[in-house]
Amino acid sequence: MSDFESNLMALGQSLKAMRQQRGLRLVDVATMAGLPRLKVIHVEAGRPGVAASSYARVAAALGGQLQVTPARRPTLEEISALLDDGHG
Repeated sequence: MSDFESNLMALGQSLKAMRQQRGLRLVDVATMAGLPRLKVIHVEAGRPGVAASSYARVAAALGGQLQVTPARRPTLEEISALLDDGHG
């Protein structure tokens, strides 16, 4: 599974958790977001073919927003420490 697919799955799971915490049904969110219920199902599943606007509409309907956070990459020192076998 690629990074973007795992990111979409995590996003979908977060949106589903938000919906469930608010006690809303799929049809409730679909109505609030102006989307078909099946589209909300696809969003919650993290389907890669779903438009970003659909993810944003579901998030907004749930009182959330989409945010992009840079991925943390290890520093050269951290990589060196991982590769160092202690016999150096």
